[in-house]
This record gives sequence, C-alpha cells and structure tokens, in this order.
Amino acid sequence: MDIPMLTEEEWDLVAPHLANGVAQIKAYQEAHGCSLAEATREGFGREALVQYERITGFKEGNPNALFHHRLSLYGPACSHCGKPLRTPQARFCAMCSTPSGSIAGDGQHSN
Repeated sequence: MDIPMLTEEEWDLVAPHLANGVAQIKAYQEAHGCSLAEATREGFGREALVQYERITGFKEGNPNALFHHRLSLYGPACSHCGKPLRTPQARFCAMCSTPSGSIAGDGQHSN
C-alpha cells in the first residue's frame, strides 16, 4: 500500500497538532474522567489526523504513524522498484538492493 507523504509545507500544518501530545492526553482524561489508556487512544492527535486526511485524502488511524509520513525523512525513489530510499544518505535500496548510484529521482515521491 502506498502511503501519501507530506512535504515540509504540509508537515508544518500537521506537526503542531502532534507537538503537545501529553497536554492533549491529560486534557482528554480530565474532561472525560477516563483511564490513561483511553485518553491516549482517543485524546491524542485527532486534529493531526483530520489535517492529514484533508491534505492527502488518506484516512490514517494512528497519529503516531504521521511522524513517519514526512517526505524529507526519506531519500529519492529507487529507479528499479520505485520505493523511496530509507534515508537521504542511503547507499542502496532496502527493498531491492539496487546501489544508490543507480537511484534516480529528485526525492519527490508518494510511496
């Protein structure tokens, strides 16, 4: 499954809703009188998920996953399999082992 990635401009719209996670959880717990587990599950990152879906059209269910949907964390797409390199400094593709000298692209990918 291809997951939509966020550009830095898009990340700037999502990140503030993830930044104060502890405060979000505490506020939810106090407002609803629930357990820490429920407050963590229901009270953290909801607005970030809404923003991500508004931007990408993809409904992500886990706010923690959004930290990994940032395009700048990854390298360009592999010319052989099309998957992004795991880091901008990667020397080979982790999916197909193609050496980085064979990698083409400008880092703008959606995988």
